[in-house]
Amino acid sequence: MKFASDNTAPAHPRVMEALLRANEGYAGGYGADEIMGRVRQSIRDVFEAPEAAVYLVATGTAANALALATLTDPWGAVYCHRNAHIEEDECGAPEFYTGGAKLVLVDGDHAKMDAGALDRAIAGTGQGVVHNVQRGVVSLTNVTEKGGVSSVSEVAALCGVAKGYGLPVHLDGARFANAIVATNASPAEMTWRAGVDAVSFGGTKNGLLGVEAVVFFDPRHAWEFELRRKRAGHLFSKHRYLSAQMEAFLADGLWLDMARQANAMGARLGAGLRQAGAEILHPVDANMVFAAFPRAVHDRARAAGAKYYFWPSEPAAEGPADEQLSARLVCSWSTTEADVDAFLALLG
Repeated sequence: MKFASDNTAPAHPRVMEALLRANEGYAGGYGADEIMGRVRQSIRDVFEAPEAAVYLVATGTAANALALATLTDPWGAVYCHRNAHIEEDECGAPEFYTGGAKLVLVDGDHAKMDAGALDRAIAGTGQGVVHNVQRGVVSLTNVTEKGGVSSVSEVAALCGVAKGYGLPVHLDGARFANAIVATNASPAEMTWRAGVDAVSFGGTKNGLLGVEAVVFFDPRHAWEFELRRKRAGHLFSKHRYLSAQMEAFLADGLWLDMARQANAMGARLGAGLRQAGAEILHPVDANMVFAAFPRAVHDRARAAGAKYYFWPSEPAAEGPADEQLSARLVCSWSTTEADVDAFLALLG
């Protein structure tokens, strides 16, 4: 009954086996390993983007911050949802790595950016005035921090707004696989065909030890990103261990299989909570469930060993038994029906 985060789940056995194979003998460092060549081609194939520049880093924060730094100037505005991970959970890394770019926060339900609100935010950014930040880059998230999944048409609408102002678009895809499974879209449809210029293609939340790919669909950004990655200390010397994880992730569609399991368990959990009388706070589009139910039920579940976060913050230690407390529960590739059903049995 471990629903704290998909980050807390184990790595997939096939990933561990790939690491053991990669550990045999010697290999070129800093991305010159043979595995990385295969990974680069595999990602280009997945995204149907034969010219894409592909790089690996160990964390989602590094992927997002370095991609944004490559796409905007230090005096630029980064337009993102006010609940985006780059705003709430990256400790100022985007501002740090961009050299001072300002996050401009945009509204929208379920942490999905509203196209009209984005248009107003960009239009309201002063241009040609030295006292203002200048229009920089739009950063979208799919799956969002509140579990929402944007369709291809929704992503395209946001990209259309950005392109209308001549701005590039970055997609934070920490849970990109979950979004692809939820929409049945192709990676190409969800990214460059919709107008996305760069994607942080996540693996850590979906069965890897720690690796994310940064994909630029325009290879002219390649050299600058390489320099920024090195300068930031995110170029691994023993890069083959990143490459091996990503190769296993992509082989035979494992990345999609793991996301399907996580999403299916999210749907099962959400339906069970709703049936038990919990209030579902956001649509259960992928593998995250946000729900409110009585304090007494929380106490019973936690006493039985259930792990999850109260959301958005920890409540007071004591309160009425019928007090409604909200929580976030996240399913992973390793969540089973037995896990979900054992948790739901505690709610009755």
